[in-house]
Amino acid sequence: MRAFLSVFIICLLFSCKSQKEAMSSKNTALNTQPKLVVGIVVDQMRYDYLTRFYSKYGDDGFKRLVNQGFNCKNHHFNYVPTYTGPGHASIFTGTTPKMHGIISNNWYDKVLDSYVYCAGDTTVQSVGTLDKAGQMSPHRLKTTSFADENRLFTQMRGKTIGISVKDRGAILPAGHTANAAYWFHGKDEGRFISSTFYFNTLPNWVQTFNNSAIAESYLKEWNTLYDINSYTESGSDLNAFEGGFRGKDNATFPYDLKALSKENRGFDILKATPYGNSIVTDFAIAAIDGEQLGQDNFTDVLTVSFSSTDYVGHNFGVNSKEIEDTYLRLDKEVARLLQKLDVKVGKGNYTLFLTSDHGAVEVPSYLQSVNIPSGYFDADAFKAKLKSAIILNYKAEAFIKNISNSQIFLNREVIKGYGLKLEDVQQAIVNEIIDYKHINKAYTATSMSTTEFTSGLESLLQKGYNQKRSGDVLYVLDPAVIKYSKTGSTHGSALNYDTHVPLLFFGKGIKNGSTLEHTTIPDIAPTMSALLGISFPNGATGKPLEFVLD
Repeated sequence: MRAFLSVFIICLLFSCKSQKEAMSSKNTALNTQPKLVVGIVVDQMRYDYLTRFYSKYGDDGFKRLVNQGFNCKNHHFNYVPTYTGPGHASIFTGTTPKMHGIISNNWYDKVLDSYVYCAGDTTVQSVGTLDKAGQMSPHRLKTTSFADENRLFTQMRGKTIGISVKDRGAILPAGHTANAAYWFHGKDEGRFISSTFYFNTLPNWVQTFNNSAIAESYLKEWNTLYDINSYTESGSDLNAFEGGFRGKDNATFPYDLKALSKENRGFDILKATPYGNSIVTDFAIAAIDGEQLGQDNFTDVLTVSFSSTDYVGHNFGVNSKEIEDTYLRLDKEVARLLQKLDVKVGKGNYTLFLTSDHGAVEVPSYLQSVNIPSGYFDADAFKAKLKSAIILNYKAEAFIKNISNSQIFLNREVIKGYGLKLEDVQQAIVNEIIDYKHINKAYTATSMSTTEFTSGLESLLQKGYNQKRSGDVLYVLDPAVIKYSKTGSTHGSALNYDTHVPLLFFGKGIKNGSTLEHTTIPDIAPTMSALLGISFPNGATGKPLEFVLD
């Protein structure tokens, strides 16, 4: 009996030990979240910027992310319009403008009968400046970001900090519950600012940064990082397809930024140079130290948007020496940020992803010079022609309240007063404009609301269509046709040059590899949520990319 009892006790002890080990193993498996998640958005980065300049990148920036991380090579926006505000919102909310409501950077508000800005908020005040540039918040974003969900999950213990040159590039990714969002205010100040949506006074580390004269140090010569003759991946430096800066006769290197700043809004000139990205890196590094990000057991989120790539692209175009130099320098900024994360947070303790808010078209005037179909849309002529057209026996001007963002907003009260049906007027306008020069497609809001499109351009339009905020008629321009100046690049379409962007995952919990499987922008936030073991953003429509996670 005594022997049996001894055996029983030994078995019981082993059983308890094995259960404890199993529970410990289970707890370990469920608590492997990174200390810090870093979401990087490179504004206006086409996918081919990753491949075109690859041979000239160093080993510690983009190449490190590609070689040690996971590369989604066939990554696309699954909606239009492809603009900065909607792009940043979609990346971090895991859904499209149909759900999150940021339908453009600026749009016509049907209720207010005026234009609104995606991050504008007159109910808050500027912090860090007396200028109105700080009157911003995420109040027009209708859904949560994965950073919001992380804050909720950690009982607000996990921090969220958003940083960018652009206000919308800092505010929308950080979401509604962020500890702070900071953006660069140029003019004669050259400092990072915020709004009373977050706090009433800038933290000491931000004030120290602003008082350090770092911004002023970048008002210097911008010349090519390497010998300009080695920049064989871009066109000639002197050409007819670039904008340039006021005060300089042509858009060629070098640029004396201090001298040129006088005619180019002071410190704002930095935004359209690689040094705008440099100061964002400087500030992000200061934030990692100042906020002690990634230093406890609660996952923090840092969002960093490099916006100067967009300003340079708009000014000089996709094929310019300036854009090549900007990306070669950005590669070094990415490396610098990674090095800081390695030291401060620790290798293997953070997870990072890098993507873009949209791509960009080659300058149409350049495409025309090499016989590729392209052109420019005369918006004023379009509006004049449409308003003078006869629609259902009435002059169309009577029906139209606003034309903007490739949408036509109708005056519903007037239409009702004439005894007409709204859907009939919408369709009549579609029938009218479809034959106009450079109009490729046109659709009614009724069709967007009543028909489910599962593929093609119609599906992308529908995912970008918000029933309360979008217009009554949507139109699409021909490929490589833009409403823009004849110099520089822009974006906004459903075509591959605007939708195909990089997506790189790196760090803790990420596999090493690549895929050509089609992935979409709304997949990013659910993937981050799955990695963290938290709720998906409340409006998320994307899916976790299981093959990315280790």
